[in-house]
Amino acid sequence: MTQARILETGNGDAVANAWGHVRGNLRRSAGQRLFDQWLKPVELIRESSEAEIRLGLPSDFMAQWVRNHYAERLLLEFRAVLPSVETVCIETVSNTLPAQRVLHAGDNDTRPPAGGESSTFDPRFVFDRFVVDASNRVAFNAARKLAEPGVPQFSPLFLHSATGQGKTHLMHAIGQAFLESNPRATAIYMPAERFMFEFVRALKAKDTIAFKARLRGADLLMIDDLQFIGGKDVTQEEFFHTVNEFMGAGKRLVIAADRAPQALEGFVPQLAGRLGSGLVADIRPPELELRRAILQRKLDEMPDVAVPEDVIELLAARITSNVRELEGALNRLVAYAQLNGEAITIDFAVQTLGEVLRHVQRRITIDEIQRAVSAHFDLKQLDLISERRAVAIARPRQIAMYLAKRLTTRSLPEIGRKFGNRDHSTVIHAVRRIEDLRGKDGEIDGAVRTLMRKLEG
Repeated sequence: MTQARILETGNGDAVANAWGHVRGNLRRSAGQRLFDQWLKPVELIRESSEAEIRLGLPSDFMAQWVRNHYAERLLLEFRAVLPSVETVCIETVSNTLPAQRVLHAGDNDTRPPAGGESSTFDPRFVFDRFVVDASNRVAFNAARKLAEPGVPQFSPLFLHSATGQGKTHLMHAIGQAFLESNPRATAIYMPAERFMFEFVRALKAKDTIAFKARLRGADLLMIDDLQFIGGKDVTQEEFFHTVNEFMGAGKRLVIAADRAPQALEGFVPQLAGRLGSGLVADIRPPELELRRAILQRKLDEMPDVAVPEDVIELLAARITSNVRELEGALNRLVAYAQLNGEAITIDFAVQTLGEVLRHVQRRITIDEIQRAVSAHFDLKQLDLISERRAVAIARPRQIAMYLAKRLTTRSLPEIGRKFGNRDHSTVIHAVRRIEDLRGKDGEIDGAVRTLMRKLEG
């Protein structure tokens, strides 16, 4: 596997000096812990130029994290030192795939052989890799329909949902499917903030004609995160004219935001009404079964990674509102296991993702767990804290202890005290016993799953 070469001192002094300045700023602004964990491993790749900065990281997961959190910041930092910088590419240094262009400063997007300019779309975000259920089916079907050749049945398509539910995935999928069936066509994708930035820059340069011609000349225009131009009257006016041009010409227009058109704050009524005149499709938070399916789809693409069923269940049950956060948790878990040379177990998952899991966890009490287990096995709650050792009581007691360890932040001694002042070693034995039985006894495993769904539901 070809390694990306890191820039050496004396080779590309201007770029190297700029990187030193940017790196210093990041160290000061990010804080030592975050810098050491995520930004310190970033290296400048030798093939970088004053127009295209290429940065390398040792894993796909780390590269994706930096893209998601620091792409725009890196671009702005470099351009403050080197105004000629147009793009910042964040790569995996051991990956032979071409660099992913994560942010564009100018008009130099990738161009198809015989068409006009087109944005670079993420090859991971295609229709075949979008997991569908009732929560997103309308949005998915509408996106596929809009990408089909021929006269579009509706435009604009307005996608709305909370952050991380798949809007951007669908937009990239539309772009790639549309260009595949229309190789001579042009497609542009940009965040609303980029639209505003380029429009303001064109205003200052007195070159709005070129800006308008570039966007309105596209066959497909997609604007993401529209809510960010709320209150920006001049930008909204230009965007309103762009929307009218596309609708009048029967072209494809896709908009995404975190809420429906009528609920957008700081938007003039005419623009909100125009956006709502096409097809408005929402994406709801994923249900448990969809969360499981998303994780399984991700794991299908990692054939060499072994993640036990109870770990998948933990992630799917705890991380409930955000698909991006769910996938990010799995990526982090896999990356940490590979970097540390460890197997992925439930204990490793809790240790690695403790902060994430605590952030999203509903506070479940041991008393709730005891009530739920008692009801499930038709026992009295007092039976679980009694000295009785009959299997019909001892096994539910062990399940309750196991769930207390899994679903609460209580220590082992605290859990033991809640079960009739038992020693912490008894809790450890119960947890290990249930973990073992879950792999052998389908009835026990089914009971645990049912109780976890009920308690976290």
